Amino acid sequence: MSQPGKSILLVDDDAEIRDLLQTYLSRAGFAVRAACDGAGFRQALCAEPADLVILDVMLPDEDGFSLCRWVREHQRFALVPIIMLTASSDEADRVIGLELGADDYLGKPFSPRELQARIKALLRRAQFSQVAGGEVLAFDQWRLDMVSHRLFHADGEEVILSGADFALLKLFLDHPQQILDRDTIGNATRGREVMPLERIVDMAVSRLRQRLRDTDKPPRLIRTVRGSGYLLAAQVTAQHG
Repeated sequence: MSQPGKSILLVDDDAEIRDLLQTYLSRAGFAVRAACDGAGFRQALCAEPADLVILDVMLPDEDGFSLCRWVREHQRFALVPIIMLTASSDEADRVIGLELGADDYLGKPFSPRELQARIKALLRRAQFSQVAGGEVLAFDQWRLDMVSHRLFHADGEEVILSGADFALLKLFLDHPQQILDRDTIGNATRGREVMPLERIVDMAVSRLRQRLRDTDKPPRLIRTVRGSGYLLAAQVTAQHG
Protein backbone atom coordinates (compact mmCIF):
# COMPACT_ATOMS: atom_id res chain seq x y z
CA MET A 1 0.00 0.00 0.00
CA SER A 2 1.57 3.29 -1.14
CA GLN A 3 0.91 6.71 0.28
CA PRO A 4 0.23 8.86 -2.80
CA GLY A 5 1.05 12.53 -2.54
CA LYS A 6 3.63 12.09 0.22
CA SER A 7 6.81 14.00 -0.52
CA ILE A 8 10.35 12.80 0.10
CA LEU A 9 13.51 14.89 0.08
CA LEU A 10 16.67 12.88 -0.57
CA VAL A 11 20.25 14.08 -0.22
CA ASP A 12 23.11 11.89 -1.49
CA ASP A 13 26.26 12.85 -3.40
CA ASP A 14 26.19 9.59 -5.39
CA ALA A 15 24.34 10.36 -8.61
CA GLU A 16 23.67 6.68 -9.29
CA ILE A 17 21.96 6.20 -5.93
CA ARG A 18 19.98 9.43 -6.33
CA ASP A 19 18.71 8.39 -9.76
CA LEU A 20 17.90 4.87 -8.59
CA LEU A 21 15.92 6.01 -5.57
CA GLN A 22 14.14 8.81 -7.39
CA THR A 23 12.98 6.36 -10.05
CA TYR A 24 12.04 3.57 -7.64
CA LEU A 25 10.21 5.73 -5.11
CA SER A 26 8.47 7.78 -7.79
CA ARG A 27 7.08 4.58 -9.27
CA ALA A 28 5.81 3.71 -5.78
CA GLY A 29 3.73 6.90 -5.76
CA PHE A 30 5.95 9.29 -3.85
CA ALA A 31 6.88 12.81 -4.94
CA VAL A 32 10.68 12.73 -4.72
CA ARG A 33 13.12 15.65 -4.78
CA ALA A 34 16.86 15.22 -4.53
CA ALA A 35 19.92 17.24 -3.57
CA CYS A 36 23.61 16.35 -3.89
CA ASP A 37 24.96 18.28 -0.87
CA GLY A 38 24.01 19.95 2.39
CA ALA A 39 23.55 23.41 0.92
CA GLY A 40 21.16 22.10 -1.69
CA PHE A 41 19.26 20.15 0.94
CA ARG A 42 18.80 23.18 3.21
CA GLN A 43 17.61 25.30 0.30
CA ALA A 44 15.19 22.64 -0.94
CA LEU A 45 13.66 21.96 2.49
CA CYS A 46 13.18 25.65 3.25
CA ALA A 47 11.60 26.23 -0.15
CA GLU A 48 9.17 23.32 0.21
CA PRO A 49 8.89 21.14 3.34
CA ALA A 50 8.82 17.36 2.90
CA ASP A 51 6.85 14.57 4.57
CA LEU A 52 10.04 12.53 5.03
CA VAL A 53 13.78 13.12 4.65
CA ILE A 54 16.51 10.68 3.61
CA LEU A 55 20.00 11.84 4.61
CA ASP A 56 23.30 10.35 3.49
CA VAL A 57 25.94 10.64 6.22
CA MET A 58 28.92 11.43 4.00
CA LEU A 59 28.46 14.56 1.86
CA PRO A 60 30.97 16.87 0.17
CA ASP A 61 30.23 20.03 2.17
CA GLU A 62 28.85 18.84 5.52
CA ASP A 63 27.82 15.52 6.99
CA GLY A 64 24.34 14.17 7.49
CA PHE A 65 24.70 14.45 11.26
CA SER A 66 24.87 18.25 11.13
CA LEU A 67 21.91 18.31 8.75
CA CYS A 68 19.91 16.07 11.08
CA ARG A 69 20.68 18.38 13.99
CA TRP A 70 19.67 21.41 11.91
CA VAL A 71 16.33 19.84 10.98
CA ARG A 72 15.53 18.98 14.59
CA GLU A 73 16.39 22.48 15.80
CA HIS A 74 13.70 24.08 13.60
CA GLN A 75 10.12 23.90 14.80
CA ARG A 76 8.89 23.97 11.20
CA PHE A 77 10.62 20.68 10.39
CA ALA A 78 10.97 19.08 13.83
CA LEU A 79 8.36 16.36 13.25
CA VAL A 80 9.57 15.29 9.80
CA PRO A 81 10.70 11.63 9.91
CA ILE A 82 14.40 11.19 9.04
CA ILE A 83 16.08 8.09 7.64
CA MET A 84 19.88 8.18 7.56
CA LEU A 85 22.02 6.25 5.07
CA THR A 86 25.63 5.26 5.63
CA ALA A 87 28.32 3.16 4.00
CA SER A 88 29.98 2.73 7.41
CA SER A 89 29.45 -0.39 9.47
CA ASP A 90 30.52 1.45 12.63
CA GLU A 91 27.78 1.25 15.25
CA ALA A 92 28.98 4.59 16.65
CA ASP A 93 27.66 6.34 13.54
CA ARG A 94 24.25 4.80 14.09
CA VAL A 95 24.25 5.83 17.74
CA ILE A 96 25.12 9.42 16.85
CA GLY A 97 22.38 9.63 14.23
CA LEU A 98 19.72 8.25 16.54
CA GLU A 99 20.79 10.51 19.40
CA LEU A 100 20.49 13.53 17.11
CA GLY A 101 16.88 12.61 16.37
CA ALA A 102 16.99 10.36 13.30
CA ASP A 103 14.03 7.98 13.19
CA ASP A 104 15.71 5.13 11.33
CA TYR A 105 19.06 4.08 9.93
CA LEU A 106 19.99 2.00 6.88
CA GLY A 107 23.44 0.78 5.91
CA LYS A 108 24.75 0.69 2.35
CA PRO A 109 24.41 -1.32 0.25
CA PHE A 110 20.67 -1.64 0.83
CA SER A 111 17.61 -2.88 -0.99
CA PRO A 112 15.34 -0.11 -2.36
CA ARG A 113 12.45 -2.36 -1.42
CA GLU A 114 13.57 -2.41 2.22
CA LEU A 115 13.98 1.37 2.19
CA GLN A 116 10.46 1.74 0.82
CA ALA A 117 9.10 -0.49 3.61
CA ARG A 118 10.80 1.64 6.24
CA ILE A 119 9.50 4.84 4.62
CA LYS A 120 5.95 3.53 4.71
CA ALA A 121 6.29 2.45 8.35
CA LEU A 122 7.54 5.89 9.43
CA LEU A 123 4.85 7.72 7.47
CA ARG A 124 2.14 5.51 8.98
CA ARG A 125 3.49 6.21 12.46
CA ALA A 126 3.59 9.95 11.79
CA GLN A 127 0.04 9.92 10.44
CA PHE A 128 -1.30 7.86 13.36
CA SER A 129 0.32 10.04 16.00
CA GLN A 130 -1.32 13.15 14.56
CA VAL A 131 -4.86 11.81 15.13
CA ALA A 132 -5.54 13.07 18.61
CA GLY A 133 -8.74 15.14 18.55
CA GLY A 134 -7.34 18.38 19.93
CA GLU A 135 -6.32 16.80 23.21
CA VAL A 136 -3.67 18.17 25.54
CA LEU A 137 -2.08 15.80 28.06
CA ALA A 138 -0.77 17.32 31.29
CA PHE A 139 1.73 15.54 33.55
CA ASP A 140 4.08 16.75 36.25
CA GLN A 141 5.10 20.26 35.07
CA TRP A 142 4.54 19.52 31.38
CA ARG A 143 1.78 19.88 28.78
CA LEU A 144 1.82 17.98 25.49
CA ASP A 145 -0.37 19.16 22.62
CA MET A 146 -1.33 15.96 20.80
CA VAL A 147 -2.17 17.72 17.53
CA SER A 148 0.84 19.98 17.10
CA HIS A 149 3.18 17.68 19.10
CA ARG A 150 4.35 20.76 21.01
CA LEU A 151 5.67 20.15 24.52
CA PHE A 152 5.62 22.97 27.07
CA HIS A 153 7.07 23.29 30.55
CA ALA A 154 5.34 25.26 33.31
CA ASP A 155 8.06 27.93 33.03
CA GLY A 156 6.99 28.60 29.42
CA GLU A 157 9.83 26.79 27.64
CA GLU A 158 8.87 24.84 24.53
CA VAL A 159 10.79 21.63 23.85
CA ILE A 160 11.08 20.37 20.29
CA LEU A 161 10.36 16.65 19.92
CA SER A 162 11.36 14.39 17.06
CA GLY A 163 8.84 11.89 15.75
CA ALA A 164 10.51 9.14 17.77
CA ASP A 165 10.50 11.30 20.92
CA PHE A 166 6.79 11.98 20.53
CA ALA A 167 5.92 8.32 19.92
CA LEU A 168 7.78 7.25 23.06
CA LEU A 169 6.34 10.02 25.23
CA LYS A 170 2.83 9.23 24.00
CA LEU A 171 3.34 5.56 24.89
CA PHE A 172 4.30 6.49 28.46
CA LEU A 173 1.40 8.93 28.75
CA ASP A 174 -1.02 6.27 27.54
CA HIS A 175 0.25 3.93 30.30
CA PRO A 176 1.12 6.10 33.32
CA GLN A 177 2.55 4.33 36.37
CA GLN A 178 2.71 1.05 34.45
CA ILE A 179 5.89 -0.89 33.75
CA LEU A 180 6.62 -1.05 30.00
CA ASP A 181 9.09 -3.71 28.90
CA ARG A 182 11.67 -3.12 26.18
CA ASP A 183 9.74 -5.11 23.57
CA THR A 184 6.67 -2.91 24.04
CA ILE A 185 8.74 0.28 23.84
CA GLY A 186 10.75 -0.96 20.86
CA ASN A 187 7.63 -1.95 18.89
CA ALA A 188 6.07 1.46 19.49
CA THR A 189 9.04 3.63 18.64
CA ARG A 190 10.97 1.90 15.86
CA GLY A 191 10.03 0.36 12.56
CA ARG A 192 12.93 -2.10 12.35
CA GLU A 193 15.96 -2.90 14.43
CA VAL A 194 19.32 -1.52 13.31
CA MET A 195 21.13 -2.59 16.47
CA PRO A 196 20.24 -4.69 19.53
CA LEU A 197 16.75 -3.82 20.82
CA GLU A 198 17.99 -3.13 24.34
CA ARG A 199 20.45 -0.53 23.03
CA ILE A 200 17.82 1.18 20.89
CA VAL A 201 15.31 1.42 23.74
CA ASP A 202 17.82 2.65 26.30
CA MET A 203 19.01 5.36 23.91
CA ALA A 204 15.45 6.47 23.17
CA VAL A 205 14.57 6.66 26.88
CA SER A 206 17.78 8.54 27.66
CA ARG A 207 17.03 11.08 24.94
CA LEU A 208 13.47 11.58 26.21
CA ARG A 209 14.74 12.08 29.75
CA GLN A 210 16.95 14.87 28.46
CA ARG A 211 13.95 16.52 26.81
CA LEU A 212 11.99 16.30 30.09
CA ARG A 213 14.90 17.59 32.25
CA ASP A 214 14.70 14.23 33.99
CA THR A 215 18.42 14.03 34.64
CA ASP A 216 18.52 13.36 38.39
CA LYS A 217 20.20 10.18 39.66
CA PRO A 218 18.03 8.19 39.78
CA PRO A 219 15.59 9.80 37.29
CA ARG A 220 12.42 11.15 38.85
CA LEU A 221 9.89 10.96 36.01
CA ILE A 222 10.87 8.00 33.84
CA ARG A 223 12.13 5.39 36.26
CA THR A 224 14.10 2.27 35.49
CA VAL A 225 12.55 -0.90 36.89
CA ARG A 226 15.50 -3.25 37.02
CA GLY A 227 14.96 -6.41 35.02
CA SER A 228 11.52 -5.28 33.82
CA GLY A 229 11.64 -2.01 31.86
CA TYR A 230 10.61 1.59 32.45
CA LEU A 231 7.76 3.38 34.21
CA LEU A 232 6.37 6.92 34.00
CA ALA A 233 5.94 8.00 37.63
CA ALA A 234 3.39 10.78 37.07
CA GLN A 235 -0.35 11.33 36.97
CA VAL A 236 -1.68 12.20 33.52
CA THR A 237 -4.77 14.32 32.89
CA ALA A 238 -6.44 15.03 29.57
CA GLN A 239 -7.77 18.42 28.56
CA HIS A 240 -9.77 19.06 25.40
CA GLY A 241 -9.51 22.24 23.43
